[in-house]
Amino acid sequence: MRLSAKLSARLRLGFAGLLLLFVIADSGRLGAQQTTSGPWQIQSSNTTAGLRGIHAVNDEVAWASGTDGTVLRTTDGGQHWQRCATPPNAATLDFRGVWAWDVNTAMVMSSGPGALSRVYKTTDGCARWKLLFTDPDNEGFWDAIAFSDTNNGFLLGDPVKGRFTLFLTLNGGKSWSRVNAKSLSTGGRSLGVFAASNSAMILRDTHSLIFGTSGPGGPWLYTSELNCTMLMSTQECLRGLQFERRRLPMVGDSSTSGIFALAQSGANLVAVGGDYTKPNNTHGSAAAVTAWNGLPPVWIPATLAPHGYRSTVAWDQTDDAWITAGPNGSDVSYDGKTWQPLDDGNWNAIGLPWIVGPNGRIARLSPDRLPGH
Repeated sequence: MRLSAKLSARLRLGFAGLLLLFVIADSGRLGAQQTTSGPWQIQSSNTTAGLRGIHAVNDEVAWASGTDGTVLRTTDGGQHWQRCATPPNAATLDFRGVWAWDVNTAMVMSSGPGALSRVYKTTDGCARWKLLFTDPDNEGFWDAIAFSDTNNGFLLGDPVKGRFTLFLTLNGGKSWSRVNAKSLSTGGRSLGVFAASNSAMILRDTHSLIFGTSGPGGPWLYTSELNCTMLMSTQECLRGLQFERRRLPMVGDSSTSGIFALAQSGANLVAVGGDYTKPNNTHGSAAAVTAWNGLPPVWIPATLAPHGYRSTVAWDQTDDAWITAGPNGSDVSYDGKTWQPLDDGNWNAIGLPWIVGPNGRIARLSPDRLPGH
């Protein structure tokens, strides 16, 4: 997220200081050879990089990404995590997002001002990478990447000239086209998107594109129906992308608060966030909607919120539960509205059954250790 040059600098510096405190605290715990954290089984990542991206292909194959050009891969359920080759000229990049299709094919997205936002792809199990796209906007800052299949995907970035940045690919990232929909306007509000865990944007059952915003302009949800078909040209597809905007009942009155992550299960959606400078504050940190069936959805604030600010959320199909996490721990909910704590670890992103955090922290969920319904 980058709202303005001065505001962005304050955000990055403030966030860096906050993360440093958590890293120091976490280092002590890891140094004590911690093996579990609530239902999470700690695994060895063999890195001290801050991990913010995680994407599970299946129970055996997963990819993770983070600071200093770090990309990791496991092919055996996390028993061993391989440090991938660093993409070209990426040793200092912060890979906030990773999207994988199989054991050999994945993309990573870096977040940073202008040309520091990039997308790389590997098709040979991360032995080699190819640079696919670099942010063409000097004032840009990419926040999330998502695909509906091997060909169709989106890149989301902070506003440039009063409009959220959105790029579309229909050929697996070989080429990208800017979405110029007027409905991507911020409406004159000071808004941005948090690049906290690559989950501020989702493709809902491939039918809708949804992303959540943050900043003093308030937390807003932008949604667009996806009507692209194989017979459409790129321009026809782009013309069909029009967004509706709804305000959510969550905290969002400052540059450090808002929606950080979204997740779905069928017609049900959950949004989490809060204020990252107040990690223990539960106020306005989650909301849920049920039965999104084409009618204007009614978002309901959590009646019993997660026990702090949350940067990531995911649907656990195995246990029919929502799991969310942040720097002071993780929580579980079976209805999206009432949450109960799972642990007090320091986490950034979830890609079930895995979870990642600062200082190379990575763990796998043990479903039998979740509290009962």
